[in-house]
Amino acid sequence: MPQWDLANADAILVMGSNMAENHPIAFRFVLQAKEKGATIIHADPRFTRTSALSDMHAPLRAGSDIAFLGGIIRHILENDLWFKNYVLGYTNISTIIDERFQDTSELDGLFSGWNEEKQTYQYESWQYKDMHVPASLAEHFVNTTESFSDCTKRLKKGPTPKDLTLQHPNCVYQILKRHYAAYTPEMVERTTGCPKETFLKVADALVRASGPDKTAAICYAVGWTHHSTGVQMIRAAAIIQLLLGNIGRPGGGILALRGHSSIQGSTDIPTLYNMLPGYLPQPHAFKPHGTLKDFFGVEETPTGWWSNFPKYMISLMKAWYGDNAVKENDWGYDFLPKIVGDHSQQPLTLAIRDGLVKGLFLLGQNPAVGASNSALVQRSLANLDWMVVRDFTETETASFWHKGRPVRDGELTPQNIKTEVFLMPGSLAGEKAGTFTNTHRLVQWHDKVVDGPGDSRSELWFIHHLGRRLKELYQDSADPKDKPIRSLTWNYPVKGEKEDPDVEAVLKEINGYTVADGKQISDPKYLQDDGSTACGCWIYCGVFPEEGHNQARSRRPDGPDGPGTHLGWGFAWPANRRTLYNRASADLQGKPWSEKKTLVWWNAEKGHWEGKDNVDFSQEKPPDYRPEWSQEPSGMDALGGDDPFIMIADGRGALYVPSGLKDGPLPTHYEPVESPVRNPLYGQQHNPAVKIWQRSDNPLHAPGDPRYPHALTTYRLTEHHSGGTPTRSVATTAELQPEGFCEIPPELAGELGIRTLDWVVLSTPRGDIETKAIVTERLQPFQLNGQSVFQIGLPWHFGWRGYATGDIANVLTAIVGDPNTSMHENKALTCGLRKGRLNRPAQGD
Repeated sequence: MPQWDLANADAILVMGSNMAENHPIAFRFVLQAKEKGATIIHADPRFTRTSALSDMHAPLRAGSDIAFLGGIIRHILENDLWFKNYVLGYTNISTIIDERFQDTSELDGLFSGWNEEKQTYQYESWQYKDMHVPASLAEHFVNTTESFSDCTKRLKKGPTPKDLTLQHPNCVYQILKRHYAAYTPEMVERTTGCPKETFLKVADALVRASGPDKTAAICYAVGWTHHSTGVQMIRAAAIIQLLLGNIGRPGGGILALRGHSSIQGSTDIPTLYNMLPGYLPQPHAFKPHGTLKDFFGVEETPTGWWSNFPKYMISLMKAWYGDNAVKENDWGYDFLPKIVGDHSQQPLTLAIRDGLVKGLFLLGQNPAVGASNSALVQRSLANLDWMVVRDFTETETASFWHKGRPVRDGELTPQNIKTEVFLMPGSLAGEKAGTFTNTHRLVQWHDKVVDGPGDSRSELWFIHHLGRRLKELYQDSADPKDKPIRSLTWNYPVKGEKEDPDVEAVLKEINGYTVADGKQISDPKYLQDDGSTACGCWIYCGVFPEEGHNQARSRRPDGPDGPGTHLGWGFAWPANRRTLYNRASADLQGKPWSEKKTLVWWNAEKGHWEGKDNVDFSQEKPPDYRPEWSQEPSGMDALGGDDPFIMIADGRGALYVPSGLKDGPLPTHYEPVESPVRNPLYGQQHNPAVKIWQRSDNPLHAPGDPRYPHALTTYRLTEHHSGGTPTRSVATTAELQPEGFCEIPPELAGELGIRTLDWVVLSTPRGDIETKAIVTERLQPFQLNGQSVFQIGLPWHFGWRGYATGDIANVLTAIVGDPNTSMHENKALTCGLRKGRLNRPAQGD
């Protein structure tokens, strides 16, 4: 949902985010909703400025979010409070699941299909009865005992099996009720620490604000994603919003508050190892991806919008390889690198430590501060042959070899660190032109304001000229492994004394063009799979729809009497649609659910959909269209006129997910990998599929270890940016928060004799840090199943460089990962705490 659409919400739940302090621009729309009478709720371990501006604060222990959200799901189902017309019409609540499926309620925290030896699930029993539903593209690969492509073709045979009476014991409705039956208000309190009276007020507020003429929104940030169950936390929010009819409608939805500028853009045009631009999957060397035909056979989804995958993939390769991409060589498919496993940051760190990776480029990244198990990260960096760091100042990562923790502790010396470090000056945002793609997928252009000092250059300049030099280096090579570089198109025009690449030329290539005449393409529906179109990222098609028209530059807001969707402000992918799945804003007959919540509707006279937003649906498909299954329809023809969720194979909102997730079809409460308590719901303690790298240099502790009794979470401050480099390096911003600290509840401080500004030491199996204490009532003890547990809060911005310094919080965290994303779990762990200092020099970590 767009940020500004929050102002149309009747209730807003902010969870996994301190929105007022970390996303203040977006939070103004929350306050606008509050002025109109909306109920604002903040669920968070700490009482923050967001809490102070909310109508209610629900305190809960970090990492227990699914227990809280699961309790809301149970509350909705048990009290029959769900939006029945919406849910029956637009979700898979009536779909019947395979009879072999067993739930965590039956298997003490495991789903059917668990393979103990391989520590993974086999997913056959999770599927729809007599069918296999393909995962959306760019999900991690599904492990099944049969060909995935054979399974997906079954969806063409007919509609999914349903029981509209909801009485079948294996329909999704009945499975949901069984799965969440144990998530009672009392269990929520014992698990999260949130008083059941507060929990029930939150649940009731969301329900009261949902229905035909009301909608509620949920906002989250990295307080949800940085967990070993992060994906499933977001899934739980999606289930709530589907049950309440809050997806695709004005003032409803789920808003992902991204961690920093253009982090959305860095997944759209990905810096992620397993995706190509536009959320296309990266080919895998050990999967049946040998040829392009094999790749499409495995990854193409036969029904829904993702059936266009071949068009997007071939157009991408035409953009990259130009005349060198022809049908006879599979459009250059062999030029693409093939992944062989998990190449994300955490296993990459371990591969460097083990001597498997010899060189490293770091562009605007500071893993010595921002990555888990910082001491291990620094030891790993010392094992490289070379490292290139591009930033506007010397970071902790760039200076690890003479200032780092292993050097400070005498474990290493600068003389015996072999890594050759190249620190290359980068440009700040105002020193270069380009785009930001931020929360709600909005692409906005920014111009260059001033030249950067000295030899500083933009990332685009660096990558362009590095690519140019590599092509020159390999231009006469006959070695087959050099052919991918020689085949790249690299004809971006440059300008000025510094030969800066033309940024708009890059955006035009990303947008896409027809190969024959070079004309810009205005919409992804015009992309083809015959080599006649080139497009660097299909979801951005339309951002530069014609020569001279850069839609990302547009700044035309709606006036006070306008529709409120601001279609003239920047560009939102895909096709400038502001609210995804907005077909669901109308009922099954195509009429708005209510006048108050009107967004798009079916115009029977004109025979098309229209509205205040660009319609996220087949423009001319009537609400009463039904697929003719005897003809084995494919693509969008296989979705009915009342199937609004077009990116999902059956067009239905997925309350239950049969494919695509590695840890279960339904969100389930598991404790963090390091927890102060046992799981009160199941014998299974933590996410069974979690990625754990068992190593002596990444030690973990068992649940309830008395050495580490306190719950710990890390967080951000308004005054510092991410790893702190842009703010700690500037005196005027550094003085706003000049040193590191941790927040401690008064009860714990009293037990340990700690007062504000005392030095304290926090410890985990990975290491110890020292910092100043702030004793504050913003944190309170939690009563968890009869056990008192204290929550500690620790900002993570600090390091040894700059004007504002402090020990690195991520010395304490572990290298563990969400099974679906490999995301670390830095928002929920445990620690020991004592008054005093470490026995070391006091100049910083």
